[in-house]
Amino acid sequence: MSKTTHFGFQTVPEEEKAKKVAGVFTSVASKYDIMNDLMSVGLHRIWKRFAVGLANVHEGQRVLDIAGGSGDLSRLFLDKVGSSGQVVLTDINNAMLRVGRDRLLDEGKATPTAQCDAEHLPFPDNYFDCVSIAFGLRNVTHKDAALREMRRVLKPGGRVIVLEFSKVAKPLEKMYDLYSFKLLPKMGEIIANDADSYRYLAESIRMHPGQEELKQMMVDAGLERVEYFNMTGGVVAVHRGYKL
Repeated sequence: MSKTTHFGFQTVPEEEKAKKVAGVFTSVASKYDIMNDLMSVGLHRIWKRFAVGLANVHEGQRVLDIAGGSGDLSRLFLDKVGSSGQVVLTDINNAMLRVGRDRLLDEGKATPTAQCDAEHLPFPDNYFDCVSIAFGLRNVTHKDAALREMRRVLKPGGRVIVLEFSKVAKPLEKMYDLYSFKLLPKMGEIIANDADSYRYLAESIRMHPGQEELKQMMVDAGLERVEYFNMTGGVVAVHRGYKL
């Protein structure tokens, strides 16, 4: 009997989730950045800058940007590591990866890109100084496996940065639910001609582990000194853990 997992609020066979997630992001790729700005009122740019700041990478270091999509984090990391460093942009979804790669090339920022699965990273052990994943972990079927892979490819002393939607503060719950399940799909319908994909995104946030649960998952994956930082009332959180 095949194992099952969550796709939003649906229960689906594990082997089907990746295909369903791929369908969502292939559908929204061309409007992804516009929708991010509208959905977060531009706050996603602040969240990403904060996450990159917490990564504390320096000139000459190597960074792996998992589920990097349209390249926002890779762009920020490239500014930090300089010409002597390296940022590898990856995504499991080809349509999203093309958007990010082309955008960076248009800005004169050529960087290695690879289409790959976070659960099976095609990189050697102890290679990167930092591994990041922003708004991608909740779409991974086996989050524990992905976190172990992130730790594996890290150098000792390296850090994992996870930027993700999280558990919102109690007083904000009703307003956040109204926004997520009513306004967000309507925006998706108007801007991206795809209400269903944005309904899934709202549902996937609710099914993702909260702050403390994700912290424990990172510890269980072998990361140490794990801590998290809430932003915007817990709408998002940045988790940071080290390989010591």
